Amino acid sequence: MSDGFTKTGSARRSAHRDFAPEEKNRGPHIPTALANNPRAGQWDGRKLSRNIVADYKRFIVTDGEGIRCSLYVSGCPFHCHDCYNSSIWDFKAGHEYTQELEDKIIEDLSLDYVQGITLLGGEPLLNTPMLIQLTNRIRREFGSSKDIWAWTGYTWEELMREGETPDKIELLHNIDILVDGRYISSLHDSLLQFRGSSNQRILDVPRSFEEGRAVIWDKLHDQERFIPEMYGKERAASEDATENN
Repeated sequence: MSDGFTKTGSARRSAHRDFAPEEKNRGPHIPTALANNPRAGQWDGRKLSRNIVADYKRFIVTDGEGIRCSLYVSGCPFHCHDCYNSSIWDFKAGHEYTQELEDKIIEDLSLDYVQGITLLGGEPLLNTPMLIQLTNRIRREFGSSKDIWAWTGYTWEELMREGETPDKIELLHNIDILVDGRYISSLHDSLLQFRGSSNQRILDVPRSFEEGRAVIWDKLHDQERFIPEMYGKERAASEDATENN
């Protein structure tokens, strides 16, 4: 069967497909016509990953809570419409993950003011060989004193499906906070906290495992659009005065 993309030097931008039309309850707004929708186990990071990273950013505040380091991995077959990082859909786009880079990440995380690391992409859960190695080392050296965030195109419900590859679950057990779900451009909202479209969720991973369901992070606080009532009254009065003149 087709895996939904071609293994060429450049990502194929074709019509999006649902490879599991018989499946139900795959999470909010899934399947979507604005991204590929895999069946359980269709994409295996142990086979797809080339151990390539697109970027490593130090000491930033946009990719999760607190001051963080962010690792952007390469390769993503979801191909979400209007994806901000479509340039790294290709699993070979970037440079090799090295021991030197891993040591640098650990050195940066050792600083007291760094709260943790964020794994983005691309698709982290399809780059499990290097990320399991990295997160296992983080847990060995820092325990739970540094938190690990990750973004994924998968929903929690998809990851928990029977038939999904076990490496994804292994990596998830090292993650504290997961932002899940495809980016759906028609649901884009710039006021959302740490995510791009309203179908996506910020999940507390340990609690989600404990309760057997997707549990929302208890620090979630999206912004809201607010036009003061007084401004509305003043504008209406101004418009009335203009019409009467």
